[in-house]
Amino acid sequence: GKWLLDNLLGAPPPPPPPEVPELSENEGEEQAATVRERLAMHRRSSACAVCHAPMDPLGFALENFDAIGGWRTTDAGLPIDASAVLADGSTTFNGPSELREVLIGRSGQFVETVTEKLLIYALGRGLEHYDRPVIRTIVRDAEAQDYRWSALIFGIVDSTPFRMRRSES
Repeated sequence: GKWLLDNLLGAPPPPPPPEVPELSENEGEEQAATVRERLAMHRRSSACAVCHAPMDPLGFALENFDAIGGWRTTDAGLPIDASAVLADGSTTFNGPSELREVLIGRSGQFVETVTEKLLIYALGRGLEHYDRPVIRTIVRDAEAQDYRWSALIFGIVDSTPFRMRRSES
């Protein structure tokens, strides 16, 4: 969920507070717990719940994938529940294909995030507040071309920050 927020939606959660304990790994527990159950215990803290509310549902939809991308149907011997409700309380989905539809509904947010990351790469520096209008212009112009990849690339190459960048001697 965190990766999706960071890299696809451009809405990274804040870092955890310093005293937040790590999730247990089910070692020494009497009853095995799924990631969903362990995160529910973790979210009991209001400080944790603020960040986890937007993040966890995205991760739940992808829970069938293991650490190396293999498909699995159980976690800790229990069936995986890949259903989720976004923090808005009304957007529900189950599994990666329904999550994909939710993300497609937020395509403008995705395109803006991709544009930001491409511009960072093209400029060789982080973005500043004065880069925001450029990003909005690139995205708006690309929308007229159905967000074609070539429209984003051309918009970046034709932008003032890219054309006026300096290289260090």
